[in-house]
Amino acid sequence: MGPLIVLIGGTLAGLVAGRAGIRRLRQWPVAVRGGLAAMFTLTGIAHFVGMRQEMIEMVPPALPAPGFLVTVTGVLELAGAAALLRGRTAPWAAGGLALMMVAMFPANVHLALSRSDLPWEDQLIPRTVMQVIFVAAALSVPAHRVRALRRGEAGAKPAVESGTKIERVLGLVRQA
Repeated sequence: MGPLIVLIGGTLAGLVAGRAGIRRLRQWPVAVRGGLAAMFTLTGIAHFVGMRQEMIEMVPPALPAPGFLVTVTGVLELAGAAALLRGRTAPWAAGGLALMMVAMFPANVHLALSRSDLPWEDQLIPRTVMQVIFVAAALSVPAHRVRALRRGEAGAKPAVESGTKIERVLGLVRQA
C-alpha cells in the first residue's frame, strides 16, 4: 500500500506545485513521472534496506539466486527512478519499468499463494489491482510522448534524426 500512497502523493504534490507556479509541473505527465520516481526510489531502497529478506522470500523457488535477483531489480528501480526525472530518458525508463513490473508479478503471485497470514493489501486481488495501476501510470509516460510527437508539439523531439537511414526505413514502413 505504501508504494501506491507514494505514487498518488508524489503525483498530487507535483500537480499542486504546478498550480503554485512551477510551470514545468503543470502538465500531468511530468507530475506522474515525479510520482513514479518517488515510488521507485522507495521500492528500490526497500530491496536493500528494511524489506530485503521479505523480497528474497517472494522470489519463486524455480528462479535461481533470489538474493542476486532482488539486488538487480533494486538497482534497476533506482536507475529507472533517476531516469524518470529527465525528459529525454523518461519514456524509455517508464517503458522499461513497466516491463519489469510485469516480469516481477509472478513474485507477487507466489507470495500471495504461499502465505495465508498476509494483510489484506498483500493478498492477490489487491496486489493485482495495485500492479495494474502502477503499470498504467508507467505506460502513460511513453504514451504521452508518442501522442506529443504525433501532434508535433514544441519540445517533443523525435527519437530519430531527420534523414537518417533509420528514418528512411521507418518512412517506408509507414507507407506500406
